[in-house]
Amino acid sequence: MTRRWQNTGDTAVDRLARDLAQQIGGRGFSRRGLLRGAGASAVALSSGGLLAACGTEGTTQTESSCTSTDLSETEKKLVFSNWPEYIDVKGKRMPTLDDFEKQTGIDVTYNIDVNDNNQFFAKVRNQLGACETTGRDLFVLTDWMAARMVGLGWLQELDMANMPNVEANLKDSLRDPQWDPGRKHSVPWQSGLTGIAYNEKYTGKVSSFEELVTRPDLKGKISLLTEMNDTMGFFLKLEGADPGDFTEDEWNAALDRLSEVVASGQVRTFTGNEYIRGLANGNLVACEAWSGDVIAAQYDDPDIKFVQPTEGLSLWSDNMLVPNKADHRANAEQLMNYYYDPEVAARLAAWVNYICPVDGAEEAMASVDESLVGNPLIFPTEDDLSSTFAFKSLDTKTREQYDKAFNQVIGA
Repeated sequence: MTRRWQNTGDTAVDRLARDLAQQIGGRGFSRRGLLRGAGASAVALSSGGLLAACGTEGTTQTESSCTSTDLSETEKKLVFSNWPEYIDVKGKRMPTLDDFEKQTGIDVTYNIDVNDNNQFFAKVRNQLGACETTGRDLFVLTDWMAARMVGLGWLQELDMANMPNVEANLKDSLRDPQWDPGRKHSVPWQSGLTGIAYNEKYTGKVSSFEELVTRPDLKGKISLLTEMNDTMGFFLKLEGADPGDFTEDEWNAALDRLSEVVASGQVRTFTGNEYIRGLANGNLVACEAWSGDVIAAQYDDPDIKFVQPTEGLSLWSDNMLVPNKADHRANAEQLMNYYYDPEVAARLAAWVNYICPVDGAEEAMASVDESLVGNPLIFPTEDDLSSTFAFKSLDTKTREQYDKAFNQVIGA
């Protein structure tokens, strides 16, 4: 029998995540809502998260020092760890995952134990550093953490011959990230945009990040994100720097600018996606926001709007990864291939509301939810993406230094 919704590693952060999910309820609490980039809450509640943020690094592995054996031919099973609310759900079922099991005969244990990149790193650091199994065959992490694991040698190289749908349908713009050239170790699950949200019941349009952090009528009524890449990417933009290629001096100038904004009282709070509640009840009138959250919120409150700031949009992906010592890599590759079927991808995108990385899914969406065809937050055009930027990859030591400095400024 297939096991569902198993949550491993029951830390205080995990319990808080479930409590928050119960408070919010339903569809509106998206994948990025449960302590993603967690900041103060995760640091306060998880000693493992604190260790990960402050830098107890694991041992680097190589292909020769840590070999894995694939048992997929004889064991039709798969353990998949993902973020909460990041797959289609109907009642107690997950329709696309149920169909995968029926089509392949592979029994999937689906865990929702990725509540935060740093916290998940702390869960698996000791095992992966020692070339031991994590008990997982597949997990989903954001670009910067995926890059960290690639650098540590903790991921198995994927066999593209087992994933013809990925080869055929992965969007060109996602095929060759700086941190994983040629996608040898990763396949995007979903992508997203970071921009500005505002509630037009309480304020007029906010057109730029500069406006968000300086406009007098917004003082004390905005929030910024606890995710360093997102927030500092925009502050680097304000300093005229390229978030994908900046100097130490530019970083320091951007951090000083953030300090000034915080000291001015402009920012009410730094958040994960609990900003959606603040926008709905008027405690916040505008904020830095993730695209999928806003789409989901608009089902209940159409006055909440998402804006592309004049500075551009931050673009990121969450990625499927197969760790070392996973016993069922080929089964995981079958699942990745399945979700790159355009029809399946459309069904998933209609529920999660983030950018679909699969070519052909927009055409398939016409038979799933016609209202989402042409939605630029799910199916952006190349022109829509021309103003996006990404935060550059950092080595482990630099990221730890930057995270520490950023958290000191925001009070995490």
